[in-house]
Amino acid sequence: MSADSHPTLPPVRLLPDAELARDALAAPLFARAVRLARWAGPDTRVDTGGELVPGQLPEAVALLGLDPADEDSAAHASQAWRVAVDTGLVDVTEPEEDGSDSGGAAEGEREFGTAEPGEDLALVTGGAPGDVLDLWLAALDTVLADAAVPALDDLVDALDAGGEIDFDQLDWNPRREADFLDGVLANLYLLAVAEGGTADGPVPLPVLAASMVVPDDMGEPTDAVLEQVSDAMMRLDDQFRQLEPIGLVEFRPVDEELMAEAEDEEFLASAGASAGPGSGSGPGSAPDEEDVSRYGLVRLTPLGLYGIRARMLEAGVEAPAVGELAGKGADVLLDVVSHYSEAAAQAEIEQWLAARPVPEAAAELLAAARGSDAGGPLRRLRCQQALAPAGAEAEPAVRAVLDDAELGGLARVWLAERGVADVPAPDEEMVFWLTVDTIAAQLATGGGSGGGAGGGEGAEAELPLLIESLTAHHAGFFEQAWRVEHPATAHVLEAMGRLHPDKKAAKEARKAAFKARSRGV
Repeated sequence: MSADSHPTLPPVRLLPDAELARDALAAPLFARAVRLARWAGPDTRVDTGGELVPGQLPEAVALLGLDPADEDSAAHASQAWRVAVDTGLVDVTEPEEDGSDSGGAAEGEREFGTAEPGEDLALVTGGAPGDVLDLWLAALDTVLADAAVPALDDLVDALDAGGEIDFDQLDWNPRREADFLDGVLANLYLLAVAEGGTADGPVPLPVLAASMVVPDDMGEPTDAVLEQVSDAMMRLDDQFRQLEPIGLVEFRPVDEELMAEAEDEEFLASAGASAGPGSGSGPGSAPDEEDVSRYGLVRLTPLGLYGIRARMLEAGVEAPAVGELAGKGADVLLDVVSHYSEAAAQAEIEQWLAARPVPEAAAELLAAARGSDAGGPLRRLRCQQALAPAGAEAEPAVRAVLDDAELGGLARVWLAERGVADVPAPDEEMVFWLTVDTIAAQLATGGGSGGGAGGGEGAEAELPLLIESLTAHHAGFFEQAWRVEHPATAHVLEAMGRLHPDKKAAKEARKAAFKARSRGV
């Protein structure tokens, strides 16, 4: 998978390995591969490449409980066998090639290879959850490779007079097809892990297809682009049908009646509309939920999230998972979660706190929150977030920083919220410093700036109200604020000049920002 588009992704919440391993064993295709591996023995015959000979496919179909009358059953059994071989669940010895022409020989007269259960089969029941997941990942590689191969009908159409595949006519490039599918799965992963993403709901297939086809800066898509979206949808419909049995996705295919009955122009227009507004691929309003579902819906399963993340990590993409910082120090924790959304940061912090005693954790967090660098305000905000659920056990560590210039205000807020007595009142210098630090932290989350660590529209809407509230409690706030010895003073005042809902106060903030810049703050 390419690491170019999203070198660092939001953290994903994964199920425990034991639950993921159970899901892997329950995936229909993997379960079939295991059953065939247990069935393999002295009477099993294989051809060159390790494929089951055609004469044994009916027995494999019956073993798997597939319908012998279904023309797809033999293909399903053959695929399960291929997965068993590729993952090491089955060991095969291919027939020796002696150079003789056996193409016309009857099956009973030919030399065949043999098969037996592989050493890795024992890991299915006797291995750790990680061993099972490694086997499943190997199976996923096989299925993804199969899914990138053209459909059988396309291969037949591309046969030339000599029975060879005309690859120019087929217009198939293995690397390009694999990259396309990897890109689709990466987009599906990003939609699931992004703040406000679709982890709890499926993604319409037209939206996913449009994400791969339609340029980001395109307004109304042309008919040619809509046709590309439609073609991509059909490719994805076929590929997701293949990926669902391995447990990677939950998939609702494109309505076959819709495909059979719709005229080309109607289908293109409807597919474009179902991509929805904001995706760069829909003309106007989106259709209702029932209409969208007819064009296919897909989402990664919890096992699928694990699988795609594993492939991303292998490709060099930074794809963090919630909980992997539990063994790190508080300095690493606060630095990393400063770039997370608030919800993701809270989840990571909770797991970090659960791994150590509260008094030591509180002291370590407060020590890591210090610093006059640009990341300091957001570290202190995350530290405050981390300490919020802590009880009386954290009080000694918090009291110990009451006189600290950077942490004293935070400590007083924490103690006051718990109704602790004898908390010394902050002096005016600390109050103003804490106000600047608080706004600087909120700006760093993306509020009012359109960027940062998971801020978004909610933060942008709340920050002006926070600014108004903080400044309303201090008469002549801007007369004093520009003198605050905080590295972010000028930046904060400039932001207040943009965001303060009161025009007069906003003007005062801009004047104060100029003074702060002039004195080098």
